[in-house]
Amino acid sequence: MRNVLVVVDMQKDFIDGALGTKEAVGIVDNVAETVKSFDGEVIFTRDTHGDDYMETQEGKNLPVPHCIKGTDGWRLDKKLEVLRTDAMKIFDKPTFGSVELAAYLKAGGAPESITLIGLCTDICVISNAMLFKAYMPETKIQVIERCCAGVTPESHINALEAMKMCQIQVL
Repeated sequence: MRNVLVVVDMQKDFIDGALGTKEAVGIVDNVAETVKSFDGEVIFTRDTHGDDYMETQEGKNLPVPHCIKGTDGWRLDKKLEVLRTDAMKIFDKPTFGSVELAAYLKAGGAPESITLIGLCTDICVISNAMLFKAYMPETKIQVIERCCAGVTPESHINALEAMKMCQIQVL
C-alpha cells in the first residue's frame, strides 16, 4: 500500500515573504507535525522562477517577483527543511501544477492515496490535486484543511469547496 504526502510550496515567499499571509504563517506548525507523523512517502514541491519572471505570463498577471531560484524566498521554511531527508524528493515547478510529479507518481504504480498540504489552497494545491485526479482517477486524493492556506480566507474556502465537487476529500 503506497500512501504519499505532497507538501506544496511551503516557501518563505509564500509564508512571510513577498506573498506571505498571516494564514500561511499560521499553518507552518500543523504542516511540520503532519510531515513528522506521516506514514508513507513525503514529497515537497517548490515554486521556482527565474530572473525573467516579470516577462512570463504569470509575471504579467501577478507582477510580484517571488520564489526566484536561489533566493531566500525560494527556500523551504526552516521548520520543514530540517525535517526533510535525502529520501524525500523535491520537485521544482515553474507553474502551478507539476506534470513531472504527477507522471512520477503514476509511473511508480498509482498510489492508494495522495494527501496534499501547503500553499496556496486556491492556486497550487488545487492545481496539483486536479492534475493528480486527472492522471490517477482511481487514487484517493485528499487535502488537509488545517494544513493549507489560500491567498485570502474566502478563496481558500472556495478552493476547498471546488475540490469537494471534484471528489477530492477534504479532511
